[in-house]
Order: sequence, then C-alpha cells, then structure tokens
Amino acid sequence: MKSKITNQLKDKYEAIDQDVEVHLEGLLHSKPINYWDYIQTDALLNLQVQRTVFPDENVFIMYHQVNELLFKMVLSEMDQIARHNNIDTETFTSKINRISRYFDVLTSSFSIMKDGMDVDQYNKFRTTLTPASGFQSAQYRKIEFASTELINLIDKRFRNSIDKNSTYEHAFEHLYWQAAGKDYKTGKKTYTLSAFEARYKEEFIRFTKFYQDNNLWSKFKTLPKKDQANKDLIKAMRHYDYTVNIKWVMAHYNTANHYLNINGKTAEATGGSEWVKYMHPKYQKRIFFPDLWTEKEIATWGLDV
Repeated sequence: MKSKITNQLKDKYEAIDQDVEVHLEGLLHSKPINYWDYIQTDALLNLQVQRTVFPDENVFIMYHQVNELLFKMVLSEMDQIARHNNIDTETFTSKINRISRYFDVLTSSFSIMKDGMDVDQYNKFRTTLTPASGFQSAQYRKIEFASTELINLIDKRFRNSIDKNSTYEHAFEHLYWQAAGKDYKTGKKTYTLSAFEARYKEEFIRFTKFYQDNNLWSKFKTLPKKDQANKDLIKAMRHYDYTVNIKWVMAHYNTANHYLNINGKTAEATGGSEWVKYMHPKYQKRIFFPDLWTEKEIATWGLDV
C-alpha cells in the first residue's frame, strides 16, 4: 500500500516536472493543520466593522456576509455546469437541486433579519449606510446572469426593443435593476447606481458574454429533447426559478416592509430606489425559464404571495 501511494505521488509530481523528494521533504517542515487555521476563523470574525454603536448593526453585517458566502457557493455550482461540455440529466438535476437548497436556506434565513433586529436601532444605523444598497451585490447579479438569457433580465418595458443583435452595452442599460437608480426620461442615474457600474460594469459585460450561451437555461436547451422532458429535472428547474424570483424576493420584500413601512409611511431605501416596485415580483415578472411555465402561471407571477 505504501509503495503504491509513493508511486502515485511520484507520477503526480513528474507530470508537472516536479521532484517528489523535494515535496516530501517539505512535509517534514510543515505544521499540522487545525480547524481554526483551515477555516480562517480569526480573519472571518474580524470582518465585521460597524459604523455605529448599535449592537444590532452587527446582526445586519453578519447576515449579509453569510448571504455573500452562500452566493459564492451558488456561483461555484453554476460554473461547473457552464464548463461541462456534455452534462447529463442526472448531473444537471443534482446541481440544480444543490443551488436550490442554497436559496431555500437564504429564503428561510430572512427571519434572522426580520425578527432579529430592533426596529429603532435599525432605522438609526441604516442612515449611516447611505448611499449603499443591497442591489449592489455583484455576486447576486452574476447569479442572475448565469441563470438565464439576458433578454429575461431586461426591464419588461423594453424587452420588445432588444434582441440577440443588440449590443451588451445597450442591453446592460435596460436591465431591470437599472430602474432602481435611473430616471429613464432624463437618463440621470443615482450615485448608488453610478458607483456600482463604475466598479463592476466591465466585469459584468465580460461575465455575460460567457454566460449568454452557458447559462442554466441555455444549457438546459442543449440537452436532448427526451432529457428536456425529464420530470425530475423540470421540477428542479421550476423550484429554483420560483424560489429565487418569488419566495426569496418576497422574503426580502417582507423584511424591508417590516422596517421601512412604519405607521403607513414608506421610508426611502438607502440607495434611493423605489424599493416596493423594484423588489416585488409582480412588477417585473423576472422568470429564468419562461417555457417551463404556463401562460396562466406567467400572468399571475407574484400575485399569489
């Protein structure tokens, strides 16, 4: 057994023109791994930097950091699907179910925010967050780009004016979330949107160019027709679509409503967006996999929540 492992190590390092003896000698000087170093616990627990003295701000920060870690897990699964040249139905279904489980956790976890912060504390520390906004999550935008064709993310008011011949630049200017910080009559953008674009726009365009033909929906449509009719895969795709675009969005919406709709008066979001119309699924009808839903289901999208 020992000689077999030694030979395998030798083959491994020779394949990359490395001397196995040097690497084995390095093991003599390395320290054993432990949990706190492997997880980088100290670094992780020092990433929370409050802007105020209110203790519930820490809940807000940590919750969003947990979200971003889960988003990273989602993107890892999507990347594996995108780079798989001949993905089979079983693997596709398994990956979609993994992604859905992450969003199931994200959806149920909103109670941490909704019921886990003092309303008065939140409405005091949130003023120091201006002009930052949750819509500036680059990873979430990438999840959307990696889920479906770009046309399905266009503001529904402009979908008829955009097709596959439209430039990425033009399409980008009409993505649904642009409405959160853009006056389409004047073209003026809020600082929140402008800063977001300055940081990520070029990266987003590169990302969408790759995922335009490698997103979940496009990959699904490359499967053989009999596999596209697979009940387990369709069920997994629909579950993911509904969870992200209705359940998760509504959990976010209800949490925002809990803190920002006080005595019948709706407060403005920190980024200045009309968050009610921006967030509620019935307005934009964001649907990743439109052909997997009936006309009635699409017509009533977001109305049954």
